[in-house]
Amino acid sequence: MIDLDTIIPHLLTALAVIVAVMFHEISHGLAAYALGDKTAKEQGRLSLNPLRHIDWIGLLMFVTLGFGWAKPVQVDTRYFKNQRLGLAAVSFAGPVMNFLLAFVSIIAFEILLFFSASLGIMQFFLHLLQVNIVLGVFNLFPIPPLDGSKILGLILPEHIHMKILRYERYGMFVLIALLWIGVLRVPLNFLVDTVWDWYFMVGRWIYNLLR
Repeated sequence: MIDLDTIIPHLLTALAVIVAVMFHEISHGLAAYALGDKTAKEQGRLSLNPLRHIDWIGLLMFVTLGFGWAKPVQVDTRYFKNQRLGLAAVSFAGPVMNFLLAFVSIIAFEILLFFSASLGIMQFFLHLLQVNIVLGVFNLFPIPPLDGSKILGLILPEHIHMKILRYERYGMFVLIALLWIGVLRVPLNFLVDTVWDWYFMVGRWIYNLLR
């Protein structure tokens, strides 16, 4: 017999992940397009069709283990007037979008809570809030292939930054290993919990405005 109480939270998480990663990747593409790179647009990565952005293994990993990935948006930095600044801006756009979606999520949750809306809808926005906070925080870690590793290029000398990016193909394995042994989980959990508390402070303020 199917246990809906077990399945529904996973379905809500999966839906929240799909929304979060879709807008994360679209924001990368839009930022690149604004800076003159049409690669993402030509590859259909500015689409609201989630199938263009989802990596199914990455989605499964996220739902079951809390860590996953989407199809990365390809960027051609040759179109940028300033390649380092352009790459950093495109990379930063993803986490910024996640934090904006988290803000929308907490507003929606508090409004729904005030009007005593359906518990399922409120739970979805809580999942969406959590997923976007995790994605936003995690992607700012300066480890390839995360967005933070590209933003790091604004600080490091170019030759050192390029050496770091050469190992990007191995970065995912390093990340999985660091998460598996718990090295990243302590700082990640601390940062996620801190940001979560900030959003709920804003949420309480919004709720009190509605009263």
